[in-house]
Amino acid sequence: MGLETVVASIIEKGKEQTKAILQEADKEVTNILKRAESEAEKVREELEDAARAEAEQLKKQEISSAHLRVRREALNARQAMLEEVQKNVADRITSISDEKNAKFLEALLKKHAIAGSRIYSNRRDKTLVERTSKLEYAGSIDCLGGVVIESSDRTVQYDCTYDTILQDINEKSLKQISEMLLE
Repeated sequence: MGLETVVASIIEKGKEQTKAILQEADKEVTNILKRAESEAEKVREELEDAARAEAEQLKKQEISSAHLRVRREALNARQAMLEEVQKNVADRITSISDEKNAKFLEALLKKHAIAGSRIYSNRRDKTLVERTSKLEYAGSIDCLGGVVIESSDRTVQYDCTYDTILQDINEKSLKQISEMLLE
């Protein structure tokens, strides 16, 4: 064998080894790319799932917040309606006729007056109360109407003012009034 043949044989073997190494490298690159694509797909799916979960959570929070705002606005509207009703009732009470007012005061005095007691009323009703009752008139108070009757030793007071009566009725029938307003 000549030198040329040996060189040609070495070159041929080198080419074959190079080809084998390149094929092996291609297989390795292909495997690495497949693993990388698989990992990337897993990461993408995890990120999408996390994004979906976060979006769902935000959606739930927004819906909950919106429901809370609606409830708060409904309560505020209900409160405003109740206050308007109370104001209208108070206005109607202050505008009742003297004749009706006298009947109401007489009924209150009959029920709660005790001999020796003192009586208070608003300024408007002073003469009516003094004319209707034999109790000592103790002074004027700030109220829509009605009377406060105080025992002679000042230890017991019966608050029979229209304000207090209205407040008691309001507290007892708040639910019913509220339901009527929202129908």
